[in-house]
Amino acid sequence: MKKLHLKKIIPFLLLGFVAIASIFIPSLPSFNDAGKYNTADIAWIIVATAFVFLMTPGLAFFYGGMVHRKNVLSTMMKSVAAAGVVSVLWVVVGFSLCFGDSVHGLIGNPSTYFFFKGVTSGAPWSLAPTIPLLLFSLFQLMFAIITPGLVVGAVAERIRFTSYILFIALFSLLVYAPIAHWTWHPDGFLFKMGALDFAGGTVVHISAGCAALAGALVLKRRQVHLDHKEIPPANIPYVLIGTGLLWFGWFGFNAGSALGANALSVSAFATTNIAAASAGLSWMFFDAVRGKKPSVLGFCIGAVVGLVAITPAAGFVAIPQSIFIGFVAAIISNTAVYYKQKSRLDDTLDVFPCHGLGGIVGMIMTGIFATTTVNSAGANGLLYGNSSFLLTQLKALTIVVAYSFIVSYAIFKFINYILPLRVTSEEEELGLDASQHDEKYMQGTLLIHNNGVLREELIEE
Repeated sequence: MKKLHLKKIIPFLLLGFVAIASIFIPSLPSFNDAGKYNTADIAWIIVATAFVFLMTPGLAFFYGGMVHRKNVLSTMMKSVAAAGVVSVLWVVVGFSLCFGDSVHGLIGNPSTYFFFKGVTSGAPWSLAPTIPLLLFSLFQLMFAIITPGLVVGAVAERIRFTSYILFIALFSLLVYAPIAHWTWHPDGFLFKMGALDFAGGTVVHISAGCAALAGALVLKRRQVHLDHKEIPPANIPYVLIGTGLLWFGWFGFNAGSALGANALSVSAFATTNIAAASAGLSWMFFDAVRGKKPSVLGFCIGAVVGLVAITPAAGFVAIPQSIFIGFVAAIISNTAVYYKQKSRLDDTLDVFPCHGLGGIVGMIMTGIFATTTVNSAGANGLLYGNSSFLLTQLKALTIVVAYSFIVSYAIFKFINYILPLRVTSEEEELGLDASQHDEKYMQGTLLIHNNGVLREELIEE
């Protein structure tokens, strides 16, 4: 029998403690005074919530298809593992930290919805009065799940799985929750400042992009990066499938953030699609200008960058301007990827150039193109004579960039102090699928002719 180490037992004991504690949480009636809710809004937000959840396996396919074959499963596993860790944390304390009673505009009171106390029977969220508080919480949960999953792409092929699980927990509590509270809680200081982030430009993409940059710096370079070896993507059709799932799910991500089945959700749906389309074409055509051939990877990455950039702006800008947002964001990210490849930074799948810079561009574009014609609860941007709003957006994104990078860097350093953050050189050479999970990704099958008999053989390498 294998000897068990304390570090391997602790995660199981923590989950067991939470599971046992949940037994003693009293049950409360669901949805008191249900007549005050709008059933059409409930139906749409349930669907939108499911859409956003689909983005997590979509991200797993997107990232998994781009790494080396020996790291496909480990990369996909890290993306989907966030669904487990964050979901449990969300019920215990995560929702409270994001949307509980505000403590000086900085963080939610952890006791407000501790173990979902009052979530099933409480009053609806002030900015979503037509849907139950529980549904609002579940919708927000899906954003919290995918955010740490985005960071995977920067640290892929060299981070230890157990260390990444700890990162998910610490990032969710110390980075995601405060930024979500600042931005989306009516008493959050960025909200009061007048900063606008419709669906997560700062909360999701800038925070994840800066955490990705911090992780890449702490983990340092892979051996293949040091040796300047070009690693072919494991499965480009996976990337295409992942892009399709992300694009599909993003309709819930952005249009669902209207928190109702209304005209604003339709507008956000349209801007989301148009920005993605424009950015995919922009990336592909810009590659051609630089002498490269049009590629599936290029269009897919560009489309995702467009989705990122339109996220903070989706419910504040008009449809024509979304074309420009996608076009510019793709060029900026494409250029950043080009120069990153010439640098010593080993951000494996270009998370910071695509998500970090994409979110920054989106926040700036919101400051330029936002109009109260689209959303009366928003603001007019620079194009409509309000330069002060652009300055507000710049201040907000600067605060989020600095906070998310510094705290994420500290988290990675702390984890590295108490646990090995990086796999050994032998494990890295073997591949994380085998060394971390005892599993192998099978690329496909090969037909072999032997003495008149055809047989299939699995291809591993």
